[in-house]
Amino acid sequence: MPHWSGLLIIAVIVLVIFGGRGKISSIMGDMGKGISSFRKGLKDNVEDMKDAADDALDVTPNKAEKVKEKR
Repeated sequence: MPHWSGLLIIAVIVLVIFGGRGKISSIMGDMGKGISSFRKGLKDNVEDMKDAADDALDVTPNKAEKVKEKR
């Protein structure tokens, strides 16, 4: 004889997960947006690091003169 209370709990859990206006699709959409913004943040960080490295390695005549003047 089945336990009705157990089946009722399982039914409620299934309704919460799969029911009501595409909750799964909205959760997946939010996850996709999060991943996209994470990747964009990584890309921006790498570009900032490259710019900083280029600035550190940039030895134009004006910068070389300024360095010599400081010494």
